[in-house]
Amino acid sequence: MMEFPQQPQQQRPAGDVKIIYPLGVKEITDKISNDEVVKRLKLVVKTYMDMDQDSEEEKQQYLALALHLASEFFLRNPNKDVRLLVACCLADIFRIYAPEAPYTSHDKLKEIFLFITRQLKGLEDTKSPQFNRYFYLLENLAWVKSYNICFELEDCNEIFIQLFKTLFSVINNSHNQKVQMHMLDLMSSIIMEGDGVTQELLDTILINLIPAHKNLNKQAYDLAKTLLKRTVQTIETCIASFFNQVLVMGKSSVSDLSEHVFDLIQELFAIDPLLLVSVMPQLEFKLKSNDGEERLAVVKLLAKLFGAKDSELATQNRPLWQCFLGRFNDIHVPVRLECVKFASHCLMNHPDLAKDLTDFLKVRSHDPEEAIRHDVIVTIINAGKKDLNLVNDQLLGFVRERMLDKRWRVRKEAMMGLAQLYKKYCLHHEAGKESALKISWIKDKLLHIYYQNSIDDKLLVEKIFAQYMVPHSLETEEKMKCLYYLYACLDTNAVKALNEMWKCQNMLRGLVRELLDLHKLPTSEANTTAMFGKLMTIAKNLPDPGKAQDFMKKFNQVLGEDEKLRLQLEQLISPTCSCKQAEQCVREITRKLTFPKQPTNPFLEMVKFLLERIAPVHIDSEAISALVKLLNKSIEGTADDEDEGVTPDTAIRAGLELLKILSFTHPTAFHSAETYESLLQCLRMEDDKVAEAAIQIFRNTGQKIETELPQIRSTLIPILHQKAKRGTPHQAKQAVHCIHVIFHNKEVQLAQIFEPLSRSLNADVPEQLITPLVSLGHISMLAPDQFASPMKSIVANFIVKDLLMNDRSVGNKNGRLWTADDEVSPEVLAKVQAIKLLVRWLLGMKNNLSKSANSTLRLLSAMLVSEGDLTEQKKISKSDMSRLRLAAGSAIMKLAQEPCYHDIITPEQFQLCGLVINDECYQVRQIFAQKLHVALVKLLLPLEYMAVFALCAKDPVKERRAHARQCLLKNISVRREYIKQNPMAHEKLLSLLPEYVVPYMIHLLAHDPDLTKPQDLEQLRDVKECLWFMLEVLMTKNENNSHSFLRKMVENIKQTKDAQAPDDPKANEKLYILCDVALFVIANKSTSCHLDSPKDPVLPSKFFTPPDKDFINDKEYLSPEAKIVLQTGKIQQPPKQTGVLGAVNKPLTVTARRPYIKTPTSDTVSNASTNSQPSSPATNKSRDVSSEASETGARENEENPVITKAGVIKKVRYISCKH
Repeated sequence: MMEFPQQPQQQRPAGDVKIIYPLGVKEITDKISNDEVVKRLKLVVKTYMDMDQDSEEEKQQYLALALHLASEFFLRNPNKDVRLLVACCLADIFRIYAPEAPYTSHDKLKEIFLFITRQLKGLEDTKSPQFNRYFYLLENLAWVKSYNICFELEDCNEIFIQLFKTLFSVINNSHNQKVQMHMLDLMSSIIMEGDGVTQELLDTILINLIPAHKNLNKQAYDLAKTLLKRTVQTIETCIASFFNQVLVMGKSSVSDLSEHVFDLIQELFAIDPLLLVSVMPQLEFKLKSNDGEERLAVVKLLAKLFGAKDSELATQNRPLWQCFLGRFNDIHVPVRLECVKFASHCLMNHPDLAKDLTDFLKVRSHDPEEAIRHDVIVTIINAGKKDLNLVNDQLLGFVRERMLDKRWRVRKEAMMGLAQLYKKYCLHHEAGKESALKISWIKDKLLHIYYQNSIDDKLLVEKIFAQYMVPHSLETEEKMKCLYYLYACLDTNAVKALNEMWKCQNMLRGLVRELLDLHKLPTSEANTTAMFGKLMTIAKNLPDPGKAQDFMKKFNQVLGEDEKLRLQLEQLISPTCSCKQAEQCVREITRKLTFPKQPTNPFLEMVKFLLERIAPVHIDSEAISALVKLLNKSIEGTADDEDEGVTPDTAIRAGLELLKILSFTHPTAFHSAETYESLLQCLRMEDDKVAEAAIQIFRNTGQKIETELPQIRSTLIPILHQKAKRGTPHQAKQAVHCIHVIFHNKEVQLAQIFEPLSRSLNADVPEQLITPLVSLGHISMLAPDQFASPMKSIVANFIVKDLLMNDRSVGNKNGRLWTADDEVSPEVLAKVQAIKLLVRWLLGMKNNLSKSANSTLRLLSAMLVSEGDLTEQKKISKSDMSRLRLAAGSAIMKLAQEPCYHDIITPEQFQLCGLVINDECYQVRQIFAQKLHVALVKLLLPLEYMAVFALCAKDPVKERRAHARQCLLKNISVRREYIKQNPMAHEKLLSLLPEYVVPYMIHLLAHDPDLTKPQDLEQLRDVKECLWFMLEVLMTKNENNSHSFLRKMVENIKQTKDAQAPDDPKANEKLYILCDVALFVIANKSTSCHLDSPKDPVLPSKFFTPPDKDFINDKEYLSPEAKIVLQTGKIQQPPKQTGVLGAVNKPLTVTARRPYIKTPTSDTVSNASTNSQPSSPATNKSRDVSSEASETGARENEENPVITKAGVIKKVRYISCKH
């Protein structure tokens, strides 16, 4: 490095000393031309170039010339060639005279270096003839480090800033590596050998990193980047100081780059993280700023730093990483959103950080903000699509949860995301079997969504199934193979959902078919009304039913005007339409409705939704044939079952079940000899389920077998006969129905089964009775004219007298209330089938001319009264008694579905039937409630049977109460919807309007055996719970002023008498007390119930006497104390001097048997069933206590020992109303 002399001499003017020029160079003055000056200067340059530091004589000789070259004439010369040559000379002079420069004046030095810096701009044009000289100048300066002499100048910074700006501005893509290297050498020596870098100088470097500048001059960016890398140790402290002032102290005025600090940090981190060693803690400080926008900016920055491909910041700076993760819970929504978006890049680039992110993503997946929950899903799915190993099971679990999100956008994203993963890894096996196994649950969970009420969810499941699970674009064989093995791998609920999906689509096809049929009829008011009903039903099966109604009306109008469109639609829903034809039809219909073209056409979109639902994109004759071939391969053992992850037995059984459900929805597609031959092969298999499914397929699809496939017919007949006589009960049922559907001479065929079976009935061999009883029952139901009479003697002499009224074997006395199906004694199974036979026989006759129904109902009632032990010989086990009680209750309910039998069921028989829902056995209650619900929801049972659900309020098991409430909600919804959709229903409001269930409920509860003391506060409270169980659901909405209608109805009941016992004052008092409790509940829960009722309610005459004009019942039956109890639910009781068990447990007899009290005397035994669901002992005084008890693991089917006064433990079996 050059130094100034210790004793600086005054620079002498050129005129005082004679200037010696190199040999051959004449004097250079302002008197000669520019060309001559250039010519002479070139020789001077050559001379200086050839000199070195050791040429002492020459150095002295040309010292005056050196001083002369720094004069104003040269430094301010207008000719650029002159200036360039002078600059080259000056650079050499600094080289030759180093370390002592000949120029001692600070001002002159500053002028010289600024002059040289200006000349460096010539480097910009590499094609200039003078470029080599400019390069020589740069090379010389860099090699000698000439600029370092400026460190001693007070305002050296100005020179350096000008130099850096010049170099960054001239660098371009035409420069070679040497130019860039010399520039770096020049600048890095200034940075590394100086006392520090000022902010202004730092700005000249950093400005090149700002995105705007970076994009303008990529070479300047690269130069700055390399310079920073080279000088990292020196410049880091200057960078830290800059960011400290801006970030921590808030001094944005220190630099024009203050507003770009975050962009700069990102760039500097990418260049070398060491540049920011001291800056990172400052960012941690900024993350905790009170300004949300500021936190957002820092989060955006750090997201880029942590998420960068090779970044190790998270491991190197754990405190900052933890602080950043904390922003996932930031109060500011955009900050949380940015964090979630970052997670995607982080998971992809840094799988090792997935564990840290999981917990925070879990919280954000439940974020109140919809956009954040949505982006959590996008984050996880994007990472999963890149590589399934990047997302752990927990992360996928978050997406699974969001399929049930309250917002449609979130649910849709979750479902579509999982569907894409399923197709990629399970269908296409892009990452091997292990990955496919990891997400094998997706197919089940997606189909489970079909259980949701939203039509949008159902439509999306259908779309996902058609595009991702079994892509309809595949060739038929590949498509059916996909469906075949998918069906075999689905869980039970997913199978049900898929079956329901096909049924819904088939139902919609049926509605469209009926609509098209209406178009063929002449125009009439009735026809228009019927069309409107169909359109409303179709609209309910499309998204946004409100808009769908308008669009369907428009579509119907177009159908009426366009015959070709109708023909296309008819072909689409034709049973013979193939998948390829369906696609063509959809295209044609869509094309016709596209005009006029619009950017968005919501009408067309809605029609597309309809077409997608009704178009057979998967199943046609070719598809069924392919499925049958797959089934044959599984039977023969040549299929890929094991490779697909299922056993051959599972594949065969699932394949038959799949064909069975498709036989309901696409029966025509099965009609081929090849298909039926394969099904005959299945009928001969030992697997009972397989044979049963095969028979059912024949039943659903074989209407044309007799006329078109005689060979199949002749083979099928003996098999069906054999199954009806000696097959399983299910096979026998299907075989009888199959014969009835397929064959024209069914009477002959059925007689050939009926006669031998009826002759061979033997109650002593119950094992061989079950199938014959099933077959006989179904035959008598399907062909009553032929077999009703012969059955009467069988019923009287064998079924009742010999089978039901006799107990031949002694049951198992283990005390369990329920056992598995395979543990039930053959005799009881035969008796259950005998009860079903009675019902089927009566349902076939559909009349009570012979009074057989009365006798049967008395028999069934006696079965319930005797708890299932009809003979009362106590030979039968408790679990078998439970089976018979269930069979008897279900039988009465089945008969009630036939109007002629419903009319003869007495109120007492109805009450006995209803009380089965309070049976002591959990399974009896569960199965009976389900049967009741199914019959009610199909509108098969009269309205009074809905009142039975009120008794479910007593059930000690929380799940059973919840199920009953859901059943009520569904039934009420179905009935209200039916009334809306069917104008004729208004004539039958008494049997349809849900509010009309209240009189039946009040009457049923008034005859509840538990209501022994109607004024007892505990019993009143329990009655109120039962009433509210029903009323709460009914009063959810006050439609058409229904609350006042309910009040009026209850008041009217109070003015009548109990038709079951009109002269019994106690019975009537119970009825009136129930009315007062109901009125109390209604008044407490509704403010509008006191308004005038829109209609005068009609009461059922079977249960209530007509109102007597002379009878006015204005008495209040509830005491003030009772009202307080009903209001609060709490009873103030004095402490009793009894044992603990005596205080908790109250001895009661069996609910269904209360009117016929018999005290059991057998010893106490456990009623715990190995397969009975856990629940509470059902004796607690309040629902809260019961709910807690039901969750402790105690079993509901356990007998409660009760201490009596004599200290004797009695056995009590009941389901208490104390819950």
